[in-house]
Amino acid sequence: MAQPKRNKADEGDVPTPDASGAAAATMDATSEGPWKLPAQGTKTGLIVLGVVVAVLNLPMIHYYLLRGAPEATVSLPYQNDFSSTELKDFFATGGLWRVESGELVSPGVKNNPLWLKAKLPNDVAVEFDVRSMSPEGDIKVEIFGDGSDHASGYVLIHGGWNNSISIIARLDEHGTPLGQLPEGIKRMDTRTRVEAHPYPVTIGKTYHWRIERRGGLITWLIDGQQFMRFEDPKPLTGDKHNRFGFSSWEAQLYFDNLTVTAL
Repeated sequence: MAQPKRNKADEGDVPTPDASGAAAATMDATSEGPWKLPAQGTKTGLIVLGVVVAVLNLPMIHYYLLRGAPEATVSLPYQNDFSSTELKDFFATGGLWRVESGELVSPGVKNNPLWLKAKLPNDVAVEFDVRSMSPEGDIKVEIFGDGSDHASGYVLIHGGWNNSISIIARLDEHGTPLGQLPEGIKRMDTRTRVEAHPYPVTIGKTYHWRIERRGGLITWLIDGQQFMRFEDPKPLTGDKHNRFGFSSWEAQLYFDNLTVTAL
């Protein structure tokens, strides 16, 4: 059978672009170099942009630069058995902190500590009872912080990282282990931690914690037995390092019978 004839339009009589012409067009398009801001109005545009950025970030600027010191309405010695549901002696920036059946509940507050409104002396003892109802353990408190920000002082964690390790951290719970710092703690802003692998947290078991600092030595006891120690040659002190706070990440924690005493 004869094949149907194709007309010339089917055979691609559409003219193809000339290669040299395409190259010339490309050179013309790029010959002016990279794009630059127009010469006119550049300064005005940058000023306007800067003002817009500043306005959008006013809450953060106020929070970090213009905020005052947190309230300190509580005197020492201090005791609280959480028989009252009010938390007027405490301050938090987030988390659904509450009191249930005479215990303070930390329902996985994502590192939003509940800070006691008391200024700690340099040498102090803090005691309380605590239990975790989560398999990851992860009991956590902060001491000698600024009363507002997580990890602004020392962070103590029992059974962290899925109940595998316990730490005393200085300014950063993910900081470099102290033994791996080439020169140790030489600066006030050094971020580090000491680690230990003692017994993990048992779900539902109530532990009695005692944290004390004398000079630069932090001693952490659980149920009357020394658990961990951290000797800081440059102890965190002053107005930015004088608060205590309960905390948690995702674990459901219950705290009770808090006492704070100057040593």
